[in-house]
Amino acid sequence: MAAKEGEMTKRIVITGSTRGIGNGLAREFLKRRCQVAVSGRSADQVEEVVAELGQYYGESKVCGAACDVTDPEQLQGLWDRTAEAFGGVDVWINNAGIGIGRQPLWEQHDGDLAALVNTNLTGALLASKTAISNMVRQGHGQVWNTEGFGSDGATQPGMAAYGATKRAVRYLQEALRKDTADTPVQVCTVSPGIVVTDLLTGDYDLTSEQWEKSKKIFNILGDHVHTVTPWLADHILAADKSGTRVVWLTRRKALARFMTASFRKRDLFTPKS
Repeated sequence: MAAKEGEMTKRIVITGSTRGIGNGLAREFLKRRCQVAVSGRSADQVEEVVAELGQYYGESKVCGAACDVTDPEQLQGLWDRTAEAFGGVDVWINNAGIGIGRQPLWEQHDGDLAALVNTNLTGALLASKTAISNMVRQGHGQVWNTEGFGSDGATQPGMAAYGATKRAVRYLQEALRKDTADTPVQVCTVSPGIVVTDLLTGDYDLTSEQWEKSKKIFNILGDHVHTVTPWLADHILAADKSGTRVVWLTRRKALARFMTASFRKRDLFTPKS
């Protein structure tokens, strides 16, 4: 859906947008004539993506900055870079996140657990703080946090740590809505569902029986980035009030897919020739 003639476009920051869902969203927003700031931990990757997107959508439409979301100074640097390029930030999407191997908690490495919590939870806290504090001074803006498995309280073996970080994000959103009630800042939530990315497959041993079982479910409920992100982008741009939740894989949609799975075969993991 392209922007209508004369319609005000939005200036959007997306953390973790050099690949995966974040990158897909960046492309969709640019198609809709928005200005987009790309970010990721690797300066080289950010530079490469900004150059590519600038070639297709116009250099004035894209900027970027390397940003580790666990570092407050780098988060402020991302805001400053975007404000310098576009004059401000209308929408800030906390998309950056990492996974962890699906194992019982006691078998997971301490360093991996610390990195998971630092990125998925501490990163969401610090990035939300950065965005909201700047938006309050600016006089407007929306902050979006990204839900994932565990946000709704669902549990699975091997998902204790990851699910706990995403359950915490749900609480964070509800609390931030109350904190920002008397401010010009809106707090919203995006739930992409099950999307085939490195984050999804990276949690598994792809030679294991566990993966074969999980893959059957993913082929029923999952989708590719290019399927999900156009719909997400349209609904994010249409949101105009705090508390908005943009949810791709609703319970009704999941139920319908299970009911039709026997005669609607899907294979999301075999590359098409």
